Amino acid sequence: MTTRPARAKSEEMTMQQLMGMMQGLQEAMAPSKVEQERMQADLAASQARNDELHRPNEELRRGWRVVDEPETASPARGFTTPFSQAILETAIPNTFTGPKVTFTWMEDPEAHLTVFHTHMILVGGSDVVRCKIFMSTLTGMAMDWFISLPEGHITSFAQLSRLFRDQYLANRAPAPVSYDLFDVKQYQGETLKEYISRFGAQVVKVGTTDEPMIVYAFRKGVCPGSFSKSLNRSRPNTFAEVRCRAVEHIASEGEAYEKCTTAAPTRPRAQIHTQPARVHEAATERRNPDRKRTYEARRTQPRGGRKEGEREIDH
Repeated sequence: MTTRPARAKSEEMTMQQLMGMMQGLQEAMAPSKVEQERMQADLAASQARNDELHRPNEELRRGWRVVDEPETASPARGFTTPFSQAILETAIPNTFTGPKVTFTWMEDPEAHLTVFHTHMILVGGSDVVRCKIFMSTLTGMAMDWFISLPEGHITSFAQLSRLFRDQYLANRAPAPVSYDLFDVKQYQGETLKEYISRFGAQVVKVGTTDEPMIVYAFRKGVCPGSFSKSLNRSRPNTFAEVRCRAVEHIASEGEAYEKCTTAAPTRPRAQIHTQPARVHEAATERRNPDRKRTYEARRTQPRGGRKEGEREIDH
């Protein structure tokens, strides 16, 4: 049996060993703990950098710049408009729609304003509504010009129209003159209907009321033909008379063309006249004189009219 002092001594050694082992473990875990703390610090720094990088993107997404000011300060305004405050405060009803045309910067300003006025006559609207809807028709460089105007400068649609015309004055088409009618010629292969429609459109564009000049320009432009000869024989006095005579000529030409292109009807087979057999045979013999006849030749009679076998009567 072991004595009590020996047992106490062995227990003391076991405790010392356990303490040594625990101290060794703590010493071994100390570097990993330091490394873990360093990694947590790096992770926190990286998260802070990411937040700093994402902040400009959030500012752009919101549409305004975040300024380090007190929370009571309002964000800076990023879009200016040349409309006055009275125009900006007036709301447009949802029933109003703008015309389906756009103006970039190369189109004719007068043509664009004409289309816009025509649309607004149909839908109606006040002067303020016209200003706002006209702004929606501008795109590209035209919108850049509109935004560049001084803030609060435009107070009416008449002022906006005048500024718009002055800005794009170089794009305006030259005003037509009366003598432009003499440049309208009938093309080769162009029908009279197409030519008179094109000539009439040019008359409307020129806006002249000189009827003798209009008629003379039309006679000079029409191609030589039956209609041109009829105009020279009986000269019309007004362009309306030219239209009426052209309509009659077009109708007569259409009927003549239909008659020329329509084939004559064929006779039904039951009504076809057949030649008699003897007539058909005689016609065939004339075409073939060497063909042998199927019947005997006629005998010649002697002189005096006597037939064979008859006896002569003595006087």
